[in-house]
Amino acid sequence: MNLVVLKTFLAVVQTGNLNKAAELINVTQSTVTARLDALDGELGQALLVRSRKGAQLTKAGFAFQRHAELMVRTWEQGRKAVGLPSGFSGMVSLACHPELWVGFGDCWIDRAKATHQDTAFEAWPGEHADISRWLNSGLVDVAITLLPVSGDDITFSELSRDRLVQVSSEPRSAMKWDENYIYVDLGADFRRRHSLAWPTDNTARTAFGSSGWALAYLLRTDGSAYLPWRLSEPHVDAGQLHVVRDVPEFSRPVFINSRDASVQEYPWLADVHQSVGADTG
Repeated sequence: MNLVVLKTFLAVVQTGNLNKAAELINVTQSTVTARLDALDGELGQALLVRSRKGAQLTKAGFAFQRHAELMVRTWEQGRKAVGLPSGFSGMVSLACHPELWVGFGDCWIDRAKATHQDTAFEAWPGEHADISRWLNSGLVDVAITLLPVSGDDITFSELSRDRLVQVSSEPRSAMKWDENYIYVDLGADFRRRHSLAWPTDNTARTAFGSSGWALAYLLRTDGSAYLPWRLSEPHVDAGQLHVVRDVPEFSRPVFINSRDASVQEYPWLADVHQSVGADTG
């Protein structure tokens, strides 16, 4: 048994599919199959039920998964300790949802670096499922997310509210429908409140699942969109975008999640969370 095989097994568990796992770890499907076969043979148990529809854990697989995660986590922690830059006493890992890096993740890193100069930092982007797995397995210490992360060793709280404002390429007030309106999917709660505030049969011709992409697109075309204020404010100040008057604003919660063991090791994390929340609230 080796680390590569364990990571391959966990990649299949994460994706639920051998093809997707192969893409994730950049190998062929036949390589994934060979590694899983070798693992099953070494353990004397089938860890996954494999079919054309995907792969599901067996009872033995469920039992082995947490041990595989622990072994990979131990290796990563050892690698981190050995690779610690000279002159630093520790390293803190931050995971951040891509939607929340600008204005939240970068602020957290800046504040932590400014107040704890003997500590090194690293930041990783990830979707909620990835971040939850990383945090629960100990691969990261802190995470900034749109949804809270649950776990026996995880503490979460609301860090701030993300203000969502409708902006336009031209100065204007509210109108029944903008044919150049760009719909940005800013989460389930936003979708619900947006539909209540704008009960129209019209459908936006252009939609984005990323506020950063939507902002870049809006800056080079005509139209309007709901965007996080932390992203659009500099462009409003520069006259490139304009706040649409007399329209409802929305907001969404942003969560800070920490491993209890990490807070015990670095007690100052709680102070950084509080200061970032005060700055961004």
